[in-house]
Amino acid sequence: MQILLSPLQLSLTIKRLALQLIENDEAVNDIVFIGLQPRGIFVSDKIIAEIKLLCPGEKINYGLLDITFYRDDVRDEIHLANKTDIPFSIEDKKVIVIDDVLYTGRTIRAALDALQDFGRAKKIELCVLVNRRFEREIPVQPNCCGIVIDSHISQKVKVDKEKGEVILLD
Repeated sequence: MQILLSPLQLSLTIKRLALQLIENDEAVNDIVFIGLQPRGIFVSDKIIAEIKLLCPGEKINYGLLDITFYRDDVRDEIHLANKTDIPFSIEDKKVIVIDDVLYTGRTIRAALDALQDFGRAKKIELCVLVNRRFEREIPVQPNCCGIVIDSHISQKVKVDKEKGEVILLD
């Protein structure tokens, strides 16, 4: 086990990502933030909390997207869907998809498919906490990321919510 981000490093990384997401836009209310269910929600909730601190009084459009039925992989276990909650239009908006770990790219492909059901965005960007560079199966790259790591296929990245750290498991 290797600690990739300690609690302090995770907190600083979340703050940096929040700043990056809003630094080039004059109106944060023209941005739609979408956290991916289930594992991306921990990261997206923290980023949105930081954005709210940085932009007091601004309306923040934040939704949750479940991609369970858009996945292209077959699993032995039963697919239990999480809640999708997007109570606003993404039509002609800048959409920022937030997830915890980018690995093969298949989750993001499914998210892009699912987002089509909510309208046509003007632009879609990707923000991830951890970018695992190797083993990408779909040509997807993040617009901003917390850390970039090189890892083997046998390793797993875990965002430990209880300890507030990110670890690499062998």
